Parts: sequence; structure tokens; C-alpha cells
Amino acid sequence: MRHALTATLLATSMFCLPDAARAQAMTAAEAAQLRAELAALKAQVQTLEARLDAATVQPTPAPAPMPAPRSVTAKPATEIGWKGAPEIKTADGWSFKPRGRVQVDLAGVDTPTGVTGIRGGTATEFRRVYLGVDGKIPGGFSYRVEADLANGEVELTDIYMSYGTGPFTVTAGQVKPFWGLDDMTSDLFTSFTERAAFVQAFGFERRVGLSAQYKGKALLLQGGVFGDNAADLTDSNHSLSIDGRAVFMPKLGDTQLHLGASGHWRDPNDPATIIRYRARPFVHTTDVRLVDTGLIDVASERGIGLEGAVLAGPFHAAGEAYWHQVKRSGAADPTFFGGYAEVGMVLTPGDARGYKDGAFDRLKPSKPITAGGIGAIEVNARYDHLDLNDGAIIGGRQQAALIGLVWAPIDYIRITANYGKLWIDDARVATGTGDRDYTVDTFGLRTQIDF
Repeated sequence: MRHALTATLLATSMFCLPDAARAQAMTAAEAAQLRAELAALKAQVQTLEARLDAATVQPTPAPAPMPAPRSVTAKPATEIGWKGAPEIKTADGWSFKPRGRVQVDLAGVDTPTGVTGIRGGTATEFRRVYLGVDGKIPGGFSYRVEADLANGEVELTDIYMSYGTGPFTVTAGQVKPFWGLDDMTSDLFTSFTERAAFVQAFGFERRVGLSAQYKGKALLLQGGVFGDNAADLTDSNHSLSIDGRAVFMPKLGDTQLHLGASGHWRDPNDPATIIRYRARPFVHTTDVRLVDTGLIDVASERGIGLEGAVLAGPFHAAGEAYWHQVKRSGAADPTFFGGYAEVGMVLTPGDARGYKDGAFDRLKPSKPITAGGIGAIEVNARYDHLDLNDGAIIGGRQQAALIGLVWAPIDYIRITANYGKLWIDDARVATGTGDRDYTVDTFGLRTQIDF
């Protein structure tokens, strides 16, 4: 473009020049003037070329705008929630939560003269003071470490690690072997201050072992191999037990059904083992046992339990039966029996007893006192039976009629009151007149908080 403009201007100027003949006749003055005009024209051409160059230079394109970054909500590294106590969770799957419970009992037992003496009457105690932690570990692991500090002693309770990412879970540590509904229900949620008499009489306690569980929508299978309680494990303790439980727990509309069975076998692996089967009279503030087999030699134990329950709205009913057979060396093998039948109802509208994973769960008030309500109120009644008589073993027979009242003002506080009338036959402890058949009255009041 620049060279075309120059040629055009020069060609135009040539038309203004005189022809060749006239140029030859040009004077010196005229030639000088012509040269000056050509120089001026050349300067104008250069100026125009410079302006044209400036006008035709392409501007540097502006950089294309960067697309706005996609909005991403960053997950916090640590999250703190509240579940009765602070629960700390991390984005990579760790969690940590302190846990515990405090149960303060006021209880009493009224027996005929000479039965309990100063070991009866009314007393108070810290029934349980649990402190511990639990949580999760990335990869499907979970853990719990807990101990009971009540009355100045330290007793290990749940201490375990579990692994499971689906319906199957494997657990190693100290847990409850799978004995039955009343024992598998946490003491935080039982109908009365103490469990059924056979649970205590037959030595149901936590033991160290390896167990597995399958939990489906309506089927629960539990089983494990166990040694002994952590407090009893010594170099000379070689006891071994196998325990299993199966629960069918379908839900039909708003009705929850529960049908279960359990089996127990234990070998002390010690020919010198002696055991006594006995139970307190539904209060823990006395150490007197009115039914008691005394010490008997045990080669092995076998137990079979049946259990059933139904929860329909505010109403529930439950029952268990358990047969405990003792194998002895050189003597007849006695079979002892225990069981109960229970009914109950939640009196506050909209409330119902909880149920979860094959056991009764928390009573949660729909209108707690913090929301202007009165909390949840439940009334329960139970018939309990324990028979420790068979053959040559006369441990006594205990029947009890119990009635109890539960008040949960908020989720994590619970007050339980109950009264029991007991009929004792062949009692271990006789009255002052030598009578071994008599009646006993018991009552208990428990205040508890858990987190």
C-alpha cells in the first residue's frame, strides 16, 4: 500500500512537468525551482507514509477473559456436632466422642426378721458411673473404651474395636455375649432398675473374645467365641465359651415384632471349677441373696433362651424363658430355669418406647420440658420367675410381681421408680424362726443422666 501511494504521487507530478522539448529549453532558474518543488513533494509523501503506517498497525488483541472458576463448597476439615456430648468428625473419616452415664439409686428391701439384718433396709449408692470414648477410624473401623468407676472401684466394661462396611461386622474385645433381650438392652433403657433375676443368677457378664454380626432389615445374627471377663483373666484361666443369637424383627406397618433365640456353651477347662448361681432381690444396695445354690462343681454349662416382644404405638409386651443346664463330674446334671413376662404403655400422647437392632432403645419425649411439655411417662408391669431347685440342688425358688414408672423429662435424663413383691420358697437364708418360705418387699428409685 505504501509503495502504491508513492508511485501515484510521482506519476501525478510527472503530468505537471513540461515535455522533453520544453525541458531542454529550461533556464537554470527554472530548473532550481523545479528541484525545490520536487523536494517539498517528497517530504509530503514521507509524512503521508508515516501517518498511513501508524493507521494500519494492528493493535495487540486483548487477552481473552478467563472463565470464572467453578464454585466449590469446601468441606470443613473438622466438624463438631452434639449428640448428648460433643462429637468431633474429620473430613477423612475420623470421629471422637466422649460418653458416659451416672446412675444414683435409692433402694430398699424389707424382709422378715433375721433375714437381712443390717444388710437390708434402705440405702443409697452410685449404681454405675461410666466414663469412656468411642468413635470411627477411616476404612470402616470403629472403637469404644469405657470403664465403670462407681463406688471407688474401676471395672472395665465395653472395650473393643470393630470392622464393618456393610451388614457384616467383626468385633474383637470385651463385649456382651449374645444372651437375650433383657441383657442386650442397655441398662439405660430397661423397664426396671434391675434386670430379670435369671440374667444375674446365670452369670451373664461381658467377656473378652472375637465375635461377628449380620444385621439385615428384618434379621439379626450374632455369634462369637469368648474367654472370661477382663477382670478374671489370669494365666490359669483357660475358660472358653461359644454364644450365638438369632432375631427375626420384621416391622408390619407401625407394629414392631421381635422373635429370637440364643444358645450358650461354656467349658471352664479346669476340673476344680466351682460356681454358685444366685440373685439379689431386685435391689443392688444389699449383697444378701435369698436364692442361692451354694458352691457346686461345674464341668461345663449349656443354656438355651427364647425371647419375644411386640411394640405397637405406645404399647409393648415382652417375655423370655431361659434353661441353664450344668454338667457335673460324678453327679446328676441339674437344669435351672428363669424367665419373665412384661407389659407396658407410654402414657404421654405421641410417645413410644424405642427399639433398635434387636433390643429396646431410648424413650424420647416428643414434648420435653425444654419445649414446654412434661416429657415422656411410661408404666410397666412384670412377672419374674427364677427356679434354682433341681434334684439334689436346692437353691430356692423366687417369684416376683413388679410395677414401675419411668419419666424421661428430656432425652438424656431418666427417673425410674419401681416396687416389687417377692415370694420365696426354699430360701437360702431362713427367718429368725427358721422359716424358709416367706415374702419380701423391695423398692428402687433411680436418677440417671447419660451422654
